[in-house]
Amino acid sequence: MYYVYLLQEEQSRKHYIGYTNDLQRRMRQHHNNHNGYTGTGYWKLIYYESYLSKEDAQERERKLKQDGRSRHHLMNRIKGSQNVEDV
Repeated sequence: MYYVYLLQEEQSRKHYIGYTNDLQRRMRQHHNNHNGYTGTGYWKLIYYESYLSKEDAQERERKLKQDGRSRHHLMNRIKGSQNVEDV
């Protein structure tokens, strides 16, 4: 299984889009490896999609990163999830 995921930084509300075949491991890496784009702040998982095909997941990640309409549609669809505090 492959996952396309969306993280949001708690303070700045910046977003990060990625894909992985192990979502739990990748989340640990984002929280423990303090380098790169997600190296500072606390990032929380606010959305993910699952795919059986690696190619499908890579294509979806590419579309979300490069196509403003695709990203805008997703952000609009999950706008309530972007403002929810951790329970």
